[in-house]
Amino acid sequence: MSAPQRRPDAPQGDGPAARVYAPDFLTELFRNPLDPGYADAAARRRDAPPSGWRGRSARSVSLVVLVALGFLFAVAYRQTMAEEPGRSKARADLVAQIKEREAETDEMAARADRLREEVGRQRDAALSGSQASRLRRLEAGTGLGRVRGDGVVVRLADAPPKDDGAVTGSEGGPPRVLYTDLQKVANDLWAAGAEAVAINGQRLTATSTIRSAGAAILVDFRPVTGPYEVSAIGPGSLRDRFDDSRAAFLMRELVNSVGLSFQVREVEDLTLPAAPEPRLRYAEPSVSPSPSVSGSGVEGSSGPEPSGSGSSPSPSGGGR
Repeated sequence: MSAPQRRPDAPQGDGPAARVYAPDFLTELFRNPLDPGYADAAARRRDAPPSGWRGRSARSVSLVVLVALGFLFAVAYRQTMAEEPGRSKARADLVAQIKEREAETDEMAARADRLREEVGRQRDAALSGSQASRLRRLEAGTGLGRVRGDGVVVRLADAPPKDDGAVTGSEGGPPRVLYTDLQKVANDLWAAGAEAVAINGQRLTATSTIRSAGAAILVDFRPVTGPYEVSAIGPGSLRDRFDDSRAAFLMRELVNSVGLSFQVREVEDLTLPAAPEPRLRYAEPSVSPSPSVSGSGVEGSSGPEPSGSGSSPSPSGGGR
């Protein structure tokens, strides 16, 4: 291993070698972070300001840009204010049309209920007592007939707005009742023994749907608004069994956490309206051409077909 060599600038002689300390790169970097060339350029610009022509040109460009932006803002504001009356009138016309259609729908629904009651009276008069009673029971069970009885009413409402919303700047709005909450309550009422259920007067049937469309909740494609009341007719133990359900537990948790309103009360002589008749779809057999069979008789003959004629047996295994 060779002996360490001295630095070229170290003094030679018999005495001890002088120590030479190299500058610390990190210390120098933090002490002088700017390259000397940048510092010199900044000093030159500070000592020799730009010529008058260049300064005037920069100020002129800035002024032109500001004037153009101000002109564009003024034109946009004027157009917006000019179109505002038209938009307000169109919005008012749409609101009026919606209210008019809603009034027509309610009137037609009331007329349909009256006609349905008249049809029911005529039908009961034409049928015997036992047949009419059996038909009424079937209508009550399927939701197509009006029913009366004791039951419970579950009331759900959105949480009240917070007083510190304007201070904190919160714009999320208060917690709202979701369509899934209504689904859970209705399903657990059925599970608790309810015989008939309605949401805000909308009777539920086997084909009913509870969905959301934006911020609105639809029951059988008809909007319902809060507070929401889920009415159910059932046995005397309906409330106790519903109080022990998971939906009631979850709703009580929401009351404590986000402030939703949840109430359950018993009601005597509760009346639930009939649901509108659903539009049912029926399966129909597909019509396909009969295969021709050679040597096995004439198609359409009324006589017995010989074995191996190619006719398919019925699903039950018997002939028709």
